[in-house]
Amino acid sequence: MELETLTRRFDLAVIGGGINGAGIARDAAGRGLSVILFEQDDLASHTSSASSKLIHGGLRYLEHYEFGLVRKALAEREVLLRMAPHIVRPLRFVVPHDPAIRPAWQVRAGLFLYDHLSRRQTLPASETLSLGQHAVGAPLLAEWRRAFAYSDCWVDDARLVVLNAADAAARGASICTRTRVVGAARGADAWTVEAEARDGARYSVQARALINAAGPWVGELMGGALHLPQRRKLRLVKGSHIVVARRFTHDAAYLLQNPDRRIVFALPYEDAFTLIGTTDLEFEGDPAQVAISPEETEYLCTVANRFFREPLTAADVLASFSGVRPLLDDAEGAASAVTRDYALALDTQGPPLVSIYGGKITTYRRLAEDVLKGLMPLLAREGSPWTADSSLPGGDMGRAPESFEQDLMLAYPWLPARVARRLVRSYGSRSACVLANAGSLAQLGDELFPDLFEAELEYLVDQEFAREVEDVLWRRTHLGLHHRHADTAPLERWLADRFKTQH
Repeated sequence: MELETLTRRFDLAVIGGGINGAGIARDAAGRGLSVILFEQDDLASHTSSASSKLIHGGLRYLEHYEFGLVRKALAEREVLLRMAPHIVRPLRFVVPHDPAIRPAWQVRAGLFLYDHLSRRQTLPASETLSLGQHAVGAPLLAEWRRAFAYSDCWVDDARLVVLNAADAAARGASICTRTRVVGAARGADAWTVEAEARDGARYSVQARALINAAGPWVGELMGGALHLPQRRKLRLVKGSHIVVARRFTHDAAYLLQNPDRRIVFALPYEDAFTLIGTTDLEFEGDPAQVAISPEETEYLCTVANRFFREPLTAADVLASFSGVRPLLDDAEGAASAVTRDYALALDTQGPPLVSIYGGKITTYRRLAEDVLKGLMPLLAREGSPWTADSSLPGGDMGRAPESFEQDLMLAYPWLPARVARRLVRSYGSRSACVLANAGSLAQLGDELFPDLFEAELEYLVDQEFAREVEDVLWRRTHLGLHHRHADTAPLERWLADRFKTQH
């Protein structure tokens, strides 16, 4: 980010480059506000890339009578499926029935509510399955004879954040990654925000309103850089997942009920893997240093082994990730029972400050609308909600991703099928922009990592704020998972040369 950009006065400064911050920046920029976003690390580098990768209503929230949250999330499920069909796709869930945990009538009643709390436009209704007569029963132990099935959606969570930020930038927002806010002071009509980049450069900007979307750091930011008391109390809850070689060949997922009343998902992931999670543990410490514990790995393996024929041990774990969810403290005892809804604290003792507590990735767009609904009158600006009827970058394919993939391979017959599939699932209608005018594989430039060519890397740096190896391999492409032992040195050298040249 150039210095002259940062010396402007903005309508809105957003602190936090997770899903909520990126979603607010996009919505605000689309309403004509001047926006700057600060993220201390990479976009989606913490909680927003450590989710269960689901856009869902939250079937288990019905047990806690959170009907409003479920209804809101179910409605958003349909919106996001339209907005970004390249990174959001339908996923069928199988729930093996354990009568010792929940009677069949209770599960059927919950699924009936789930089907009807919000109007379904594209996803099929729930049903009962006989596991002995269905492909989804084959990976399960013989004792599991009946199941229920329902629909939700899968999402590439990190890319959802990046695409919101990219669209915000296309609408005029300034996106400053690896830039930490070190201070903010209220003036008569604006905040003065002090920020420091990784290279030590310090910047000062003014903003008419400030958004604290720092996720697990929202309280730390209030008491630190903002010098203000917290308005709401958070509970930091750690969730961990493990990635193993694919345990089943069909495309459905499993919701596994456990005697401790928790649930664990087993999800098809990146074609070759199964993602299993999550845990729910109280967390203390630095959210940037969160990692899975041996006990969590054992817990997830134990739950999986209650259901699947093929035994799972810690030695089978290929990768893991953990995140800290900043949940709104509603005085519930168990971490798994804490609400996933959000609260917005608006402080108008001077230029406005909005602090975001709680939330889930499914409802980020509605959260952004709620923030702007409160702020626009305070800024004496007009601008209606618009994001529900818009596509995220690449989402305007006009046809199913599978059809778009076939068309891409016809247009670029020299492109390996696995690469074409990944490009469409990542970039949608912008896949051709990634490929530029290449007429052969050689024209994509050097292969700096397996299946990663210079042309795609140029796009990620220029359009998607990628700066380091981890940004590229784990948050933008997930190629690091597929090629865990590949040499990253050529990629590291390319990035070093690129940014040395820029400076």
